[in-house]
Amino acid sequence: MANVSPEAAKEARKAGGKRLYALRRDIDPNSAYAIEEAVDMLKERAKAKFDETVEIAMNLGVDPKHADQIVRGVCMLPNGSGRTARVAVFARGAKADEAKEAGADVVGAEELVQEVQGGTINFDRCIATPDMMGLVGRLGKILGPRGLMPNPRVGTVTMDVGEAVRAAKGGAIEFRVEKAGIIHGGIGKASFSREALIENIRAYVDAVVKAKPTGAKGTYVKKVSISSTMGPGIKVDAGTVLPAAAN
Repeated sequence: MANVSPEAAKEARKAGGKRLYALRRDIDPNSAYAIEEAVDMLKERAKAKFDETVEIAMNLGVDPKHADQIVRGVCMLPNGSGRTARVAVFARGAKADEAKEAGADVVGAEELVQEVQGGTINFDRCIATPDMMGLVGRLGKILGPRGLMPNPRVGTVTMDVGEAVRAAKGGAIEFRVEKAGIIHGGIGKASFSREALIENIRAYVDAVVKAKPTGAKGTYVKKVSISSTMGPGIKVDAGTVLPAAAN
């Protein structure tokens, strides 16, 4: 690591503080903004030299420690996520061919299991045919913590591997609630139009609402906020993004 003088470090901290202040200026941390205004504020502040990812975070009224309060599902973003997913498919024979034709990046059976066991994971979505789950189950401790384990509930254990691959490539993203009852995901890029981001946000919220577990009590969606990679969090008025039936 290069030596940095105390004066240079102080100046860097000062510059970082000024940048953070500029980004947060005019954002009231105690206010929740209508989705249109929130997206405008986010886009105005996304000034990095790269195309920042836009994330949504939702605080839900669930306790994931209880099995009947787990929130998990998949959302098809109408305008895509802005990134191309690398998709792996565990399949044999005709289904392997179908996956390749649909655009899967990695396709295999026993040899793919061995690759993953050896530490090679060059994909960020994973699909399997039902007959492969006996093999894929051996990878639970590797794929599970990374959120890559195929699951029939989100359509990644299926005989229709072609459609599953096309969905993954076309903007389908999985979501799962974390310990504190928070769910979050990337829903686009700062370069997306205002309308495209709002459509994606509403689609994501709608999918999470539809995935409401039977054990959830009281207010389900407690808080919604959005942010870009380098930007501050902006609270969103949940009433402006929730589907009409949930308001």
